[in-house]
Amino acid sequence: MTSRVDSPAAAGPLEDYAVLFDDLFSRLAQRRGFREYLIGLLAPRDRNKTLTALAGSEPVVGAQHRAVQRLQYFLSESTWDYEKVNARRLELLLANPVTAPHERGVLVIDDSGDRKDGNATAHVGRQWLGRVGKTDNGIVTVSTLWADERVYYPLHARPYTPASRFDAGGKDPRFKTKLQIAADLVAQGKQAGVVCRAVVADCFYGDYDELRRELSRAGWGFVMALKPSRGTWQYGADAYTPKDAARAVPWHSPDKPGGWSKVERVFRDGHTETWWAADATLGAWGPDGTTRLVIATKDPETLPDKGTWYLATNLPRPGGRYDNDHCPHEPADLTEVVRLYGIRHWIEQSYKQVKDQLGWADFQVRSDVAIRRHQTLVNCAFSFCWNTFFDPPPTTDSNTEAAVTAEPTDAGPVERGPASRTTETQLAQSITPSPRLADPLDHPTAPMDSVVNRTATR
Repeated sequence: MTSRVDSPAAAGPLEDYAVLFDDLFSRLAQRRGFREYLIGLLAPRDRNKTLTALAGSEPVVGAQHRAVQRLQYFLSESTWDYEKVNARRLELLLANPVTAPHERGVLVIDDSGDRKDGNATAHVGRQWLGRVGKTDNGIVTVSTLWADERVYYPLHARPYTPASRFDAGGKDPRFKTKLQIAADLVAQGKQAGVVCRAVVADCFYGDYDELRRELSRAGWGFVMALKPSRGTWQYGADAYTPKDAARAVPWHSPDKPGGWSKVERVFRDGHTETWWAADATLGAWGPDGTTRLVIATKDPETLPDKGTWYLATNLPRPGGRYDNDHCPHEPADLTEVVRLYGIRHWIEQSYKQVKDQLGWADFQVRSDVAIRRHQTLVNCAFSFCWNTFFDPPPTTDSNTEAAVTAEPTDAGPVERGPASRTTETQLAQSITPSPRLADPLDHPTAPMDSVVNRTATR
């Protein structure tokens, strides 16, 4: 039998990471393509990370360069299995004590929509794109992530195919809603061995009763946002929206908070914010119901739109009816519920920034397989950044100047949790167009530095 030919090694810690995937690639060209693609994603660029950019070639005129064509073949025509690569990535994360999921973290349901022209590309259609805030032609990918206050990473992702792309529309047996995709991805997380305190999601997912019921049946705790105007049945003067329910909770002043409890949120940059939280009643939902309605706000008197969360959770109230040995979930007080949902806000802002830096939406391929391979490779690059962030290489390049200081990103609030690493920040040691990305030849940790610097300390 012919022995396997080793791929040309990538630089520094990237080779240590890439070699852990080598057995999933049957050919030398695939192993080399994996390394070259990750290097291109991690390297700083002044332009979109199309295949020419990943190969370091000129746009348009460089499209026929053999390095570009090699990456094109690796992404679109080669025979490797992106699901096995993603499974290996998760195995490595789950096996590392620093990144392994634990029961104080959360599993986040998220989606991202990006503009794409035409209709020849798989999954593209005219649909709501949350990132641009309007209906436009583009592609939406539903994903799950695991997170605590210190680390987060993607678990699984699947592009959503609009009903308009099927002959029978929404009645086609192949069609799946975003909610059905989300439920499938959460189940995949469980099969992979992911544990968490609760599944969290924004109001697009939280407003659907069936998704919450499915999560409960599967044994998951959840903390999911609701729209303030979400309607429910009403008897007489009973509250019928979450906002009405919040207004019904007594409030006089900070010294006489009535039914509200103070929740102190602490941030790594040293500032704190005082929020207020309360259990409210909405129809069958209440402090001692199977589903609780928790309101968290900066100001109980005015309930500002951008400073108020309306949350549905099946985590029981401490000392309440379902705080017993028969309930599968540990009780959660108001501070805990706010902490869990607060983790999602960190991800919502910073994850999209890092994905943009790594070229999540820059692909120019058309097939479903090629798109999902690209997304898998971006997630590998993302996970490699965490791997190197927590275990930075011991040596430095003697030819480089002093490290460049990264600008902090607006990562948003994150609640109480374990402290972030205390080792000195490792940043790119070469001048780069974007301080958030490091050259893989140096220390590819800058995407994580700018994010973690805004996490909570306790």
